[in-house]
Amino acid sequence: MKVDREIKELRKKIDDVDLEILKLLNRRARLVIEVGRLKAKAKKDFYAPDREREIYRRLMEKNKGPFPDQGLRNVFREIISASLSLEKPLKIAFLGPVATYTHEACLRHFGLSGEYVAKKDIADVFDDVERGMADFGVVPIENSTEGVVTHTLDMFISSHLKICAEILLEVSLSLMNRTGNIKDVERICSHPHAIAQCRYWLKENLPDVPVMDVSSTAMAARLAVDDPSVAAIASESAATLYDLQIISRRIEDNTNNYTRFLVIGKRPAKKTGADKTSLMFAIKDSPGALYRMLKPFATRKINLTKIESRPLKTKAWEYVFFIDLDGHITDKGVREALEELEKRCSFMKIMGSYPKSQ
Repeated sequence: MKVDREIKELRKKIDDVDLEILKLLNRRARLVIEVGRLKAKAKKDFYAPDREREIYRRLMEKNKGPFPDQGLRNVFREIISASLSLEKPLKIAFLGPVATYTHEACLRHFGLSGEYVAKKDIADVFDDVERGMADFGVVPIENSTEGVVTHTLDMFISSHLKICAEILLEVSLSLMNRTGNIKDVERICSHPHAIAQCRYWLKENLPDVPVMDVSSTAMAARLAVDDPSVAAIASESAATLYDLQIISRRIEDNTNNYTRFLVIGKRPAKKTGADKTSLMFAIKDSPGALYRMLKPFATRKINLTKIESRPLKTKAWEYVFFIDLDGHITDKGVREALEELEKRCSFMKIMGSYPKSQ
């Protein structure tokens, strides 16, 4: 048939294009290996998030279609990930276990070629990076529905690590068990944040079923594997990994549900032009104290995207404030505002300037 012949001819052309792509990928890989050799000789960092962001930006500006921008980004994320493994395999510690949203954030940011090490708690992630056992760590910092992860904030008070990047991940939660039948559910398990994000759905659909907190959504999935009476609230990837059947998808109360993760490391990130700076500072509780602290930013028209307070555990009635603002520490206005702020604080620490999540 004519159509079959035309399809065969087009597939031959696709095969030729694939071979050309393969040649170019290997040519790129040889250049990457040479860059890695020069970096090692000069003792420079192998991972450069500013360079990675520039690659994505330039390619999407040049893309005329029909290949979609998001698809282009996904393809080049894996090309860059594999290329980094040729220079030096990156080891990334994350709040585990595997198939948590933190693990998914790792894959989204670093690609499939990284070496990922699951840790039991956030403190262990910080410890691995500080000791040099991992190049970077990935930890959750806040959810758009349930707010900040206080343990992560508390870790920055004593840690010298820097925020190198942020990852914004859309969170979609599913209820799953071994059978896929809601009638078999006698107990529900998940991470407290995931449970809180599904309060209304649980109240409407399973009001009399007890709910139990566990350390992660992936741990909940593990429990559901071992016990047919247990249902887990977790991601679809957890259902695939643990061979569970999904009872109901997208059970989160707020469909605009995102979790923000931080990439932590020892060295600060370079300016990209679309950056965010995070800092913490302590003040004594007094009338107008916070107003005086924020004034340096207001007078310079610096946008504050987040402010959070925590009690300072070493001193009664003193608080640590965490702030995110638009701009990089090297920007003149940001630098001047921070210098003015520091004079008014009992304590101040820059947690990092880093590229905004795209």
